[in-house]
Amino acid sequence: MSSSALAMPDLAVDASLTPGGGPIRYGSEAHKILFCRTLLDTFDPYKPAVIDWPTLKPDELARITALPIWDIAVQTENRAGLNVCTYAEGIADPLLKKAVELNGFEERRHRHVLSNLVEAYGIKLAPEPVYERPRDPEWAFMVTGYSECIDSFFAFGLFETAKRSGFFPAELVDTFEPVVHEEGRHILFFVNWVAWWRRNMPFWRRPWFELKVLAVWAFLIWERIGIAKDVGNGEQDNNFTLNGADHLGDGISVGKLMATCLTENDRRLGIYDKRLKRPRFVPFMIRQIRRFVPD
Repeated sequence: MSSSALAMPDLAVDASLTPGGGPIRYGSEAHKILFCRTLLDTFDPYKPAVIDWPTLKPDELARITALPIWDIAVQTENRAGLNVCTYAEGIADPLLKKAVELNGFEERRHRHVLSNLVEAYGIKLAPEPVYERPRDPEWAFMVTGYSECIDSFFAFGLFETAKRSGFFPAELVDTFEPVVHEEGRHILFFVNWVAWWRRNMPFWRRPWFELKVLAVWAFLIWERIGIAKDVGNGEQDNNFTLNGADHLGDGISVGKLMATCLTENDRRLGIYDKRLKRPRFVPFMIRQIRRFVPD
């Protein structure tokens, strides 16, 4: 998809669909309105084509171009956009459909941001594979959502680490901030969709859905363990968010990186309505591991 084909989504929403100010029950109509309107109302209409990429010094350019992430980052965003947009096609609820379509639009916009970045800095990408439409749109949407819950958590910490270390010049940090900010919105929307959907699906589907959730987590863990074994073999590292501190920081320890990830996760998601569910599994696991990992 070319940048010119990335049409701005329709964000018009019935004015009556406004979340109230009182407590909400997960799975309720008020819950659905709140998490959908949160995504829609916080949309940033920036256009990738008009981003002014800052000129980098030779050493800065060398560090950026040496990062082993660009091929897989572009491919990941392409798959995410296809997965989310395909799932949106089958949604009957008008408000939820509009929110998921916006999610898919933003995933595809991330792909264009990355493509423009690598072009601006002369980064060569490997040929992209053919992206097949998912046969099970719900599975694909869940794989994308839970994958982002893992990757965004570590990306928040790595991005902050890169800012503190000076690995990224300040101008580039400011330019790329909207993409990182959007990932926080996406995982907030996704975990609330899961909470809402599991309470509103037909009763007979619930056991299958829970098995599917477990299967998605098993798949993602297997994927990342398998990818980790390939690190250092000269291939693009799809597990970069889990082991990229050596590239972005100045000798930052695993313990300090974990602490930064936890702090940044709380900060970035803390700006949204407190009634919305937050991703819990990855932060919980990291807090448990953190108890045994020194700074």
